[in-house]
Amino acid sequence: MPAISKNRIPENSKQTKTMANLYDFKQCLIKLENKGKQLFGGHFRIHPEDHPLIFKLLVWIVRDKVNAKKQGLHLHKGIMLTGPVGCGKTSFMKLTQFFLPRENRHIIKSCRDVSFEFIQDGYEVISRYSKQSFYYHRPRTYCFDDLGTENSLKYYGNDCNVMAEILLSRYDLFITQRLITHLTTNLNSSEIEQIYGPRVRSRMREMFNLLSFPNDSSDKRL
Repeated sequence: MPAISKNRIPENSKQTKTMANLYDFKQCLIKLENKGKQLFGGHFRIHPEDHPLIFKLLVWIVRDKVNAKKQGLHLHKGIMLTGPVGCGKTSFMKLTQFFLPRENRHIIKSCRDVSFEFIQDGYEVISRYSKQSFYYHRPRTYCFDDLGTENSLKYYGNDCNVMAEILLSRYDLFITQRLITHLTTNLNSSEIEQIYGPRVRSRMREMFNLLSFPNDSSDKRL
């Protein structure tokens, strides 16, 4: 497979063939910014300091093996995107999926919404986002957004750590059936271990490529 460079996305990638045209990296940025304006409003723009991170996301999305190796990315793993509040984690996970064919796009699900579903439906929710994450036997990719924001909610006396159980269940399916998961979070590794336990943290190392915004990234919503 030809490599994506700072200038061009690989021309023979199966996934890039589903795109209307082939773009170099600058054209990718233009496409992302235009789509961002459609989704989030005319004020949206991509900041130059975010270009290296966006490049890594695109390398993963188009399955560019050459640059994935150079960037230390593992294409069989998902993405865990971390950074301060408002730096653009959710926005970029929404935007980069438009480089995928519709049937391969990840489903973005707020962790808070998952916890609300657990309050209503109970333990079935864990299966809903793990064993039931297949469509005609094809693995369904979820991006669980804002991991950590669900933990302040009460489960009416039920002390089940819902996202921990979902991640552990999806890990088993990652090992056996290559089920991919993505995450966004403001938490660092120590906080993840404190909230979800060492077992979850250990599994997450195997499941995810860690991509991080700098700690001093500005709140782009201001």
